[in-house]
Amino acid sequence: MPVKALFLAAAALIASPTLAQTAAPATTRAPTSRPTLIVAISVDQFSADLFAQYRAHFTGGLARLQTGAVFPSGYQSHAATETCPGHSTILTGYRPARTGIVANNWIDQRAGRPDKIVYCAEDESVPGSLHDSYTVSDKHLKVPTLGERMKAADPRTRVVSVAGKDRAAVMMGGHKVDELWWWDGKTYVSYAGRAVPPVVQRTRDAVAALVARPQQALPLPGWCRPADRPTRIADGLVVGQGRFARAAGDLKAFRASPAADAAVLAMAAGLIGDMKLGQGPQTDLIAVGLSATDYVGHSLGTQGAEMCSQMSELDQALAGFFDVLDRSGIDYEVMLTADHGAHDATERQQQRAMPMEAHVAPELQTKAIGAAIGRDLGVKGPVLLGAESDIYVDRDLPAPVRARVLAEAQRRYRAMPQVAAALTAAEIRATPMPTTPPETWTLLERARASHDPDRSGDLLVLLKPRVSTIEAPGPGYVETHGSPWDYDRRVPILFWRKGMPGFEQPLSVETVDIMPTLAATIGLPVSGQDGRCLDLDPSPGDTCRR
Repeated sequence: MPVKALFLAAAALIASPTLAQTAAPATTRAPTSRPTLIVAISVDQFSADLFAQYRAHFTGGLARLQTGAVFPSGYQSHAATETCPGHSTILTGYRPARTGIVANNWIDQRAGRPDKIVYCAEDESVPGSLHDSYTVSDKHLKVPTLGERMKAADPRTRVVSVAGKDRAAVMMGGHKVDELWWWDGKTYVSYAGRAVPPVVQRTRDAVAALVARPQQALPLPGWCRPADRPTRIADGLVVGQGRFARAAGDLKAFRASPAADAAVLAMAAGLIGDMKLGQGPQTDLIAVGLSATDYVGHSLGTQGAEMCSQMSELDQALAGFFDVLDRSGIDYEVMLTADHGAHDATERQQQRAMPMEAHVAPELQTKAIGAAIGRDLGVKGPVLLGAESDIYVDRDLPAPVRARVLAEAQRRYRAMPQVAAALTAAEIRATPMPTTPPETWTLLERARASHDPDRSGDLLVLLKPRVSTIEAPGPGYVETHGSPWDYDRRVPILFWRKGMPGFEQPLSVETVDIMPTLAATIGLPVSGQDGRCLDLDPSPGDTCRR
């Protein structure tokens, strides 16, 4: 079933009758007051490159957003281009150095459990928890979100966050949400003890019924045919010609398919209707995290028929979602962006004029380098611990030994041919926070934007361009992101509201600019954030000075 049809079918089951009953003709008058609903959408792994590649083919929701204010060179400007840090910037206006969300996972050697790895959206103090078996929490986010600021200004404000990943829902929703739901691999869940709204239960039931049936292969749009070519990744693993056919009961395949985004959008539409968001005297906010593009990218790459089809279906699912909102008569404002970009599978890149593409060498494993340093210095290991790109020196070592281990680790990493930089925490902290356009930042400045002294490592190791952190690709994991390079940093930022005069600004902006920009459109004063307000009026008027 094409995803717009899937969305409409799901919405018919999920959406509240209230939404249909309040339908009213859409106004054609240019908006002169604040919107009553902000819809903030993040498409996980929706890079600026994907947007540029397919934007001429969009005819649905993504085409509509291109009639508003278009910033095709938005930047997740920091070095840690991962899901959790990226989402932490979108509705806070702060870079990860201040949100505290320095990676998806980091090391806390003080953690009172054998597993010292901490997941960004967990409460590690829960007995028996591990970083991959955890209780979801907002405790690590150090700053408020736009929704929290709106609630502080007007307690009547409702804030809702729904997503395909817990870290997306938590980091965009923040600490004070009225409803917060995410896909846990089996169904949609929230914090323990929360009542399940009827619309969420309808979503659970609709998705369970959908997954219980096999999914036939989706039709491939004609403009996707050039991408319909097989690429051999490894023995028995070929990607590039998938159509999202799915066996009955295959939850992992559902997660990495357009149907997953359609379900989240249908639930969002239902919550808007059931809660009457945007129908009161205050402005409400709903954050929507669409995660399927990331799962499709990781498992199948960015340049095959699968991703092309995902882009087409996402465009149509968004069209269905906006159609529902249009019929409600709500004066809503949309912002769409991404948490990071991505780089295609190494094997396909090598076939496409990029023979220098490479997987990271096994010699770069933290465990191996730490063991070698320990032997050479006569220190019992493990002397190094690693999480993502951060390297931590064992805190139980005496200070002089720690200094020797760190110096030797930096020397060894710098000597590796695939390493672009190995930066100590002291070097990063001594670097002022950058103030120039993000594409001009040095690696140290990109690292500074991600560095939190409480959570970041003693050493940050950054690989050279086009070196994938995947050592050996396999099913479900053929490409990734997380580098400081622009293919991972650049994302589109789109704003749309009925009657908004459209324009495109090709120069760089940052995702931290989103929060103050949205705040200005509702007349909410904000200060202290890293981002700046973007003027969404291309005329002499200024939306930042309302």
